[in-house]
Amino acid sequence: MQDDKKKIILNALAKATRKLRGEKSQYLLGAEYNISTSLLSTLERGLKDPQLTTLFNLAYAFNIPISEFIKKIECELPKNFTLDD
Repeated sequence: MQDDKKKIILNALAKATRKLRGEKSQYLLGAEYNISTSLLSTLERGLKDPQLTTLFNLAYAFNIPISEFIKKIECELPKNFTLDD
């Protein structure tokens, strides 16, 4: 995958994660669901490409199915985004 496409996806993940976390602090969310604050911070800044298990853990923390979490990430992508060149 091209680096610019990867950055777009990571930024979409960052936006979706921040929105779903809402007013809850990274520290509190992390403490409740055993997710490190530093991981949450790097994800919310679009700097980390998470493992699949991390995405499942986040979806669980947000009390939504993983499919809904992915849809929320997709909604943050630019219109007509594709991995094709």
